[in-house]
Amino acid sequence: MSTDTNQEAREQLIDLAAEFYDQFEGGEIPSMTLPTRTKSNIEYDEEKGVWVYGDRTSTRSANSVRGAQKLLKAVYTIEFLADQLEEDRSSTLRELYYLSESWNNDNAQFNDQDESNQLIEDLEIVSEVTREDFHMRPEESGAKVMGPLHIREQTNRGERDIHCQLDVGQGGYQIPNNPDTIEFLDNDADFVLCVETGGMRDRLVENGFDADYDALIVHLGGQPARATRRLIRRLHDELELPVTVFADGDPWSYRIYGSVAYGSIKSAHLSEYLATPEAKYIGIQPADIVEYDLPTDPLSDSDINALESELSDPRFQTDYWEEQIELQLEIGKKAEQQSLAARGLDFVTDTYLPERLEAMGVL
Repeated sequence: MSTDTNQEAREQLIDLAAEFYDQFEGGEIPSMTLPTRTKSNIEYDEEKGVWVYGDRTSTRSANSVRGAQKLLKAVYTIEFLADQLEEDRSSTLRELYYLSESWNNDNAQFNDQDESNQLIEDLEIVSEVTREDFHMRPEESGAKVMGPLHIREQTNRGERDIHCQLDVGQGGYQIPNNPDTIEFLDNDADFVLCVETGGMRDRLVENGFDADYDALIVHLGGQPARATRRLIRRLHDELELPVTVFADGDPWSYRIYGSVAYGSIKSAHLSEYLATPEAKYIGIQPADIVEYDLPTDPLSDSDINALESELSDPRFQTDYWEEQIELQLEIGKKAEQQSLAARGLDFVTDTYLPERLEAMGVL
């Protein structure tokens, strides 16, 4: 990251700390106002095509012991991040949690990592600086790309050029924490295929689907990390590649698609940066369970509750999703991607995906 970017991020953090100081000096109770991060407080931004937070807010205020502790932790974290940027260092979210153990005020230390993670999200929102620009990294997500894409990557040892098909092994190219450091040099891809599970991703690569169909296969690794979603957005916007999402046929996988296409409730403040509204869901669909008579498992009570919740989730209120979810509740079944193997190991690459891609107008 450039020195200028470091300095800009650091100044935003220091300005935030200065606001607390000004509140103290003016005789006000220090506070920090944030959007309420709930399903009921997201709304569709017609201009940007993504889901963002609405007008409801909550306040972190020092008018209670608990609120004062939260602001104290924020101030200590701001100081740590500002020093980190000054030194051009980086750390992980997990390290931040443990680092707080060394702070000289017990009340500033985090109780668990969920608390420190949430505070970083809070600081992102109020400072309008992403955690990547804070030099904060998650643990490795393991998400990878395989396909006809030639890139230039910035590393601690300088630049290196990589072809994500010819210069990598079967595992593919691992997505870095900050994919904005990647420069796209050239590509022969026709579309992006985001795949939920490692087993299906390996099947597609082994069968040569990336080469046969000029596909960029992106392994989501379950709920996709921010870096993965950011790269997908860049591939769509900058290379003008259609994006498709291939996941299991259950409510939790639909939410994986939702985080790629619509953004997640947790990070709705970054939807314009992370979400790809044009992404299409390629399957497994409840309709596929019926059409292909796939091996299934019964829906659990938590599955049913999740599906019913998605019917009222504004991100899934389209004719397509309402029809598919209602069908799934009717048949009471769910299926995994690998269930397509019941029709043979080549069925997914020779028949299912080509037919779905053609029907969706991607091929």
